[in-house]
Formats: sequence, C-alpha cells, structure tokens
Amino acid sequence: MNAVAKPPLYLVDASLYVFRAWHSMPDEFRDADGRPANAVHGFARFLLELLERERPRHVVVAFDEALDSCFRNALYPAYKANRPPAPEELRQQFAHCKTLCTVLGLTVLAHREYEADDLIGSALQLARALGHRGVIVSADKDLSQLLELGDEQWDFARGQRWGMAGVAARHGVEARQMVDYLALCGDSVDNIPGVPGIGAKTAAALLAHFGSLDALLARVDEVPFLRLRGAKQAAAKLREYREQALLCRQLATIALDVPLAEALPPFLRAAADAAALLALCEALRFGPLTRKRLHAAAGLAFAP
Repeated sequence: MNAVAKPPLYLVDASLYVFRAWHSMPDEFRDADGRPANAVHGFARFLLELLERERPRHVVVAFDEALDSCFRNALYPAYKANRPPAPEELRQQFAHCKTLCTVLGLTVLAHREYEADDLIGSALQLARALGHRGVIVSADKDLSQLLELGDEQWDFARGQRWGMAGVAARHGVEARQMVDYLALCGDSVDNIPGVPGIGAKTAAALLAHFGSLDALLARVDEVPFLRLRGAKQAAAKLREYREQALLCRQLATIALDVPLAEALPPFLRAAADAAALLALCEALRFGPLTRKRLHAAAGLAFAP
C-alpha cells in the first residue's frame, strides 16, 4: 500500500493545546462551582475544530502527567527544571479536558513516568504494525524524530503540515537525525543543555558531514579540518562534553515501548457517552452552540 494511502492515526499532544487555551482565553469562563474553566473551553474549541475538519476514525489524545516524576528526571534532575509548576486552577482543568475526550469516545493516554511524547511514539509504533500512518498534532520539534514515510506533523494553530522530508527544511537535519541534533545543540524548552558552544547551524553541519552523533564522536579528530567556522573549538568541546552529549541524546529520545494499559491499537473511536457528555456540559457551563457542536461531533442528537 502507498504510504500516504494508509489509514491515519491522529495523535494529539493535548497538553500543548490546554496550555495555549489557558494563556489565550479570558478568565471569565467559570464552571458550575465558580472555578476557572477557560482552558477547558479553549481546548474544547480546538478539539471540535479538529474533529469537524478531519472526522478521524482513529485518535489518541496524550496528556502530560509526569511533570516531575518522569524517568528523565532520574537521569538528569535539572530536566525541565526551568518550567514553573502549573497553577492549581489549571491542574483542575486538565482533569476536565481528559474527561471531555473520554466521553466523546477518544482514547486518552497519560502516565506518571512517561511524557505525552513517549505515549504518542508508543501508540504510533503499535499502530504502524497494523498498517497505519501517523498524523501528529503538535508544533513540538521533538516529535519530528518519529516521522517516517507517509507520516505527517501538523502545527494546528499555524495551519502548517509537513512530512518526513519537510524536517530538513525546518531544522537543517533529517527526521532520523533529530535526536542527535538536540543532543548537540540542546533544547532550552526542556532544559537539555547539549554541548556548550555548538548551536543549531553547527550541529546541522556536523551531522550533514558525519551522519550521526556516534560517527561524529568516533571521528572527532577530523572536526578541526572541516571548513566550518570555529571547527577547532567545536572539536575541543565535543571531547570535553562527550558524556554530556550522550546523556542529552538519551533525554531527547522518545520512548517507543511504553505500556499503554487497556488502550488497544489502532485506537478506533468508541461510542460517545450521551449522559456523561450532557452532565459535563452542565458542569462546565458550555453555551448552546458548543453543546450542539459537541453532540454533532459525537454523533448524538441534541435537544436544546
């Protein structure tokens, strides 16, 4: 089968869109108990646009629960230490967002030791074995490492979609090199340091020449002779920070073997729970238009 003709599995990086809604939606939205509900309302709008536009049959919605309990924190305690903890008002809304996905019949994934990226990678790995391709709904560059022929990544907010071949145009390296690229130049978003003094352009140039981090470290004596600005300094830094580069690669590598509990590939949409959806609409004080759209997306009749 042609790679693009394979049935798509949509893999949603939910936390990204919950945070985006939290920062962009006015805080006047409140639930029935008077607590903030702006992030849930914004996330519901995003989810409805996705479901209405694509009408996906296979969907996974992955949430981050491993805020400070991820296996990467054990490897490197400073991992994501630059991020402030989510305020309590937002933590409460994450639970509502997960419930919304569940009542709509979507597969929800969350784990105390693994991040959403790991859940997305593991779900995609399982679905590929059943003949599916992935559509990763996220702007996160880390997820580009998962792209294979036929897969897509979709920055939903900007309306940009790209496949495996599009990674080079965005980052200067191939999809399969993204982990080594992050190991070299680091990732300030996740507080991954990389190798000091090696920026994105130098990392891309080194990987274009050597192909991989392993080959680069094995042939580091060749680096000073490259037609590359600061080549001698780069070689010295690579020797000095060799172990740090290998650790950074470990931190940046998405796990593909996370146990997904009772979630079963290919993650077919289930029937919606009409009673639970109605109760959630009441609890979150959704307006009539949002209620109508949610029922339509769930394939349920709506009585105003």
